[in-house]
Amino acid sequence: MGPTQRGKGTKLMVLADGAGAPVGVGVAAASPAEVTLLEPLLETIPIAETPDRLIGDLGFDSNAARDLLEQRGIEPIIPARRNNHRATHQDGRVMRRYKRRWIIERTNAWLQNFRRLVVRYERKVLVFLALVHMACALIALKRILGQVLLNVAVNCR
Repeated sequence: MGPTQRGKGTKLMVLADGAGAPVGVGVAAASPAEVTLLEPLLETIPIAETPDRLIGDLGFDSNAARDLLEQRGIEPIIPARRNNHRATHQDGRVMRRYKRRWIIERTNAWLQNFRRLVVRYERKVLVFLALVHMACALIALKRILGQVLLNVAVNCR
């Protein structure tokens, strides 16, 4: 989100499942690092939906974040920066799953289809967060109805 007159912008953090459906969302100011927003983002997902693995980009590269994920029983799939020598427990077999990061990028693109989220017109964070939740619900509903309509079309043949 771009800079505005009121501030530097908003950071929208999305946690999606393997199919790309949004599971948890978080909204914060644009200035904090992604690593500091990981724990509040994990708090937004239901306990029954706890993921087995979490794929993150270089913004999540932190030994503390890896420890937090491992304490919660989540396998971190986060590439290490060149200067991080302690994060060597992930070999090439684990990092092959990093190729599936395009799924979350696609989910972000689906959220960007809602113009009200691209440019934040709302002053209150709660109103903006409600619109984000509504967009996530519409995305999930569209995916569910698409599957139902696809099954009906296949069964009608």
